[in-house]
Amino acid sequence: MKTVARRMALFLLCALVLGLPAAAGTIPSGTRLTVRLGNTLSSGTSHSGDSFEGVLARDLVINGQTVAKSGAVVHGKVTYVKPSGSLHSPGVISLRLTSVEVRGKSESVNTSAVSRKGKSHTKSNVTKIGGGAAAGTVVGALVGGGKGAAIGAGAGAAAGTGVAAATGKQEAVFSSEAVVTFTTTGAASTSARK
Repeated sequence: MKTVARRMALFLLCALVLGLPAAAGTIPSGTRLTVRLGNTLSSGTSHSGDSFEGVLARDLVINGQTVAKSGAVVHGKVTYVKPSGSLHSPGVISLRLTSVEVRGKSESVNTSAVSRKGKSHTKSNVTKIGGGAAAGTVVGALVGGGKGAAIGAGAGAAAGTGVAAATGKQEAVFSSEAVVTFTTTGAASTSARK
């Protein structure tokens, strides 16, 4: 009888020790939080320090226990913004989560940054500037012969560069409703109440 009681006590002790991380309310480092953003964030309009809101797109499960349900509110901050240049350097924007709603209470979290970069300007600029130069060459050749073609090529390239500069911004964008996965970089304590 004492052997059964000892085994039962050992079993309960093991169950308690193995259940401590979940009971203590820890979101371990390396936990992936999949979030659906609540609004559009762009390198052209956002600023470092801006806040954003979203919801968990999937349940947050730790050690087999659901800690936060899909739809729980999350908050974050824009941590880096570089707006797009007109002819080069596409826009960049980076985000981090700062809190997640766990059992009805907002809990602080630290996550790695998730970044987006706008499309490259190169192909678009080459098309606009090269197209302008080609059109200028044709018009110049028709109007003034060989010398006109050279003048037309320069004028067309300049016009193409103007078009590229006026239309060339390539901002980085996280669309509203975009699903983004953040990874925690340190353990986060949560409330132990259920």
